[in-house]
Amino acid sequence: MSNTSGCTNFDILLDTHDVLVADGAMGTALFELGLQSGGCPELLNVEQPDLIAKVHRGYVEAGADVILTNTFGGNRSRLALHKLADRVAELNRAAVDVARQVAASVERPIAIAGSIGPTGDLFEPLGPLTHEVGVEIFSEQAAALIDEGVDVLWIETISSTEELKAATEACSGRGVPVVATLSFDTNGHTMMGIAPQAFAEWWTGSPSRPTAIGANCGVGPSDVVQAAGAIRSSAPGAIVIAKGNCGIPLYKDEALTYPSGPEDMVAYTELAVRSGARIVGACCGSGFDHIAAIRRTVDAGIEGPVPESSEIAERLGEVSAPRTAPDRQRRRRQ
Repeated sequence: MSNTSGCTNFDILLDTHDVLVADGAMGTALFELGLQSGGCPELLNVEQPDLIAKVHRGYVEAGADVILTNTFGGNRSRLALHKLADRVAELNRAAVDVARQVAASVERPIAIAGSIGPTGDLFEPLGPLTHEVGVEIFSEQAAALIDEGVDVLWIETISSTEELKAATEACSGRGVPVVATLSFDTNGHTMMGIAPQAFAEWWTGSPSRPTAIGANCGVGPSDVVQAAGAIRSSAPGAIVIAKGNCGIPLYKDEALTYPSGPEDMVAYTELAVRSGARIVGACCGSGFDHIAAIRRTVDAGIEGPVPESSEIAERLGEVSAPRTAPDRQRRRRQ
């Protein structure tokens, strides 16, 4: 939340820390706590707020500096799938309230990030959603999140330039920082064909330039590290985010199992920071132990040159696409 100087906790943490630790997966944690497939996670913000608080508290206790609200699917288009399109403001505000109470329970500053996921619809010219309607959808959610006091609007898992432009336009100019992350899950590109370098170039020339940009989710930590490095190389002034998932899940013993465990977060965090990331967290398949491992690795200090693709592949698994124009300088705070 903002203090008297007009800065939010997100601004303050960026100013005082070389590297911030973001939280892990909300959905994975909720499924482990009993959420049924097909249910609406955002409805839990009002029906079972203690459950959402338990997830936030676990990540804060693990060492997260940034926690994302349980609002990934909290826009009108996504909530309509559950016949909840008329409850956007209520569900988003409730999510922020839960996160704010958890953040207030600890003495250190915690940044509350208002999670804004994709609409689930295709934008023109490939689909029916116009830019103007997209901006309206995102604006409605962003307004609710800000009214309840988020520190940053966190646009995530975007795949198309059209949706990225609509989301950033809707979120900009509202008095809080904005960040945007894309999911590079298709041969080193987003599903709609955006490469990390193109994302960085868009950021450089955007009139609604987010405070930070990066990669989230995807097909595993190696691709997220690779994407973060490519973004950093193409936009040296950007604050870069790496929030990778734990790989492609396998069905084992009547349950989904992700290949990257907490022990793999040491190499992931080190390589992400050396690639230029200043905010490191995790996504699908991660839990409290994953974030605790990231926290320990950050606190131990990370030095070293930008890793080659071969080192990323050796330590984290095969990467989908080679990095171009590597930055040979050691990672340093911008």
